[in-house]
Order: sequence, then C-alpha cells, then structure tokens
Amino acid sequence: MKLQPDKSSVQTITALGPGWIGVQADRIEHSVVIGSRGQRDAWPCKRFEDLTAEHFAQLAEIDCEVVIFGSGERLRFPQAAWLRPLIAKRIGVETMDTAAACRTYNILAQEGRDVVVALLLEPAV
Repeated sequence: MKLQPDKSSVQTITALGPGWIGVQADRIEHSVVIGSRGQRDAWPCKRFEDLTAEHFAQLAEIDCEVVIFGSGERLRFPQAAWLRPLIAKRIGVETMDTAAACRTYNILAQEGRDVVVALLLEPAV
C-alpha cells in the first residue's frame, strides 16, 4: 500500500506490508524508531509481549514534541508506568496500530512537526 506522495522534504514512510515498511527506497523488516529530523534506529523488540519499560525510556531520550507508538497489526496499549519518562519530559504519546501510526507520522512530519514514530513490526505469519 502506498502511503505518501512521491516528493517529500522529510523522511517519510512510503509503503507498508505484513511485517515490513518502506522508508524512502529502503525496506525495513524489524521494529524501528523513525524521526522527522532524519533519525532511524532499530528498536529491539519482535513482539508486543517483549516490550519493557526500557523500550519507552529509550524513546524519552529523543528530543521531540510527540511520540507515536505503532503497536502492531492491532491496537494494544503499553503499561501506563512505562510512559512516565515521556510524560516527565512533557513529550506527547499516542498509541495506534502500526498502519495508522505510519499515516499519522507522515501527516505530522509533512506539517513540520518534530515527531517520532516507534513501530512494532512483528514478523509476518
């Protein structure tokens, strides 16, 4: 599925499929953190059940306005306690399924917002 116009001045998610996303010309098949300022880091988590407070503490170290958490194929919420480091830094947090997180990230990034998306990309079955 194509997610964005052909031209963009910021890093955008250009495609999405089961267990993968496209960022510009790259295909990514592992959980990843992507930012509108160009950051792209592996996020070491293969399944929602593997998430820990440390995964969200890593996100709190990134200076941004808002973090969008893409929870996989379906909407699942992290434990509230895991979000404390983000809340303490006054970083907004939104949770949605990964497809919705990709679309929302692209819109906010195109608007010039300082946004980060943390995508849980579970292996395709």
